[in-house]
Amino acid sequence: MDSTSTSPRPVAIVTGGSRGIGRAVALSLARQGWDIAFSYAGDAQAARQAAALIEQAGGRALGVQADVASPDDTRRLFAQALQAFGRLDALVNNAGVSGGRRSILEADAQHLRGVFDTNVIGGFLCAAQAARIMSTQHGGRGGVIVNMSSTASRLGGMPEAAHYAASKGAIDGFTIALAKELAPHGIRVNAVRPGLIATEIHAAHGGQALIDQASAHIPLGRAGTPDEVGEVVAFLCDARSSYVHGALIDISGGR
Repeated sequence: MDSTSTSPRPVAIVTGGSRGIGRAVALSLARQGWDIAFSYAGDAQAARQAAALIEQAGGRALGVQADVASPDDTRRLFAQALQAFGRLDALVNNAGVSGGRRSILEADAQHLRGVFDTNVIGGFLCAAQAARIMSTQHGGRGGVIVNMSSTASRLGGMPEAAHYAASKGAIDGFTIALAKELAPHGIRVNAVRPGLIATEIHAAHGGQALIDQASAHIPLGRAGTPDEVGEVVAFLCDARSSYVHGALIDISGGR
């Protein structure tokens, strides 16, 4: 990879892009002509597999081990992406943790910080880095930020997971405020709110058994797939959605 040239293709950074919804987002973008830099928490094998799939889909790939809640790691992620591709056109703030099951009767500050550090503070830090690069007021060409929220922000989420629902509620408010702040900088900001999506994040709540049971309460009668979320995110990153701004888009099968 020529680290000195600017990619002729649009470039996205997808945080938490080595598996699940993040990987599906990266693949959807790659199929539509994007090059992808993605962060991963620690599973190098999953990152290598994701990079190979991105390249098979037609994009160039760069995986960077990074904790999005760490200012130093976040700066390194964006610096390496710019070094590799020479530009940035979109950020998908996908990295997140569920925090498992934890009753409010057992709430403690350390657990809450672990959830909010990744799900909320990490999103702030990455958005700040992206805005500095993409802002038309600071020499950038504009761009897009898509935040990963959840229908848990309005439905309350799974049992004993108020911490997760609260963190996603924060992302909803963050998205609306950021859309107003960054519009003059040529940056569109939206969020998607997936509902029940068949990924490993539900393992703490019963895995496939939970998915099968909950599907009965969804108007479309099934869980969604990561690819269905990825396609919506790719649309929001594209010029076809040029007048979609400050939106919270549910991907929930009607629930």
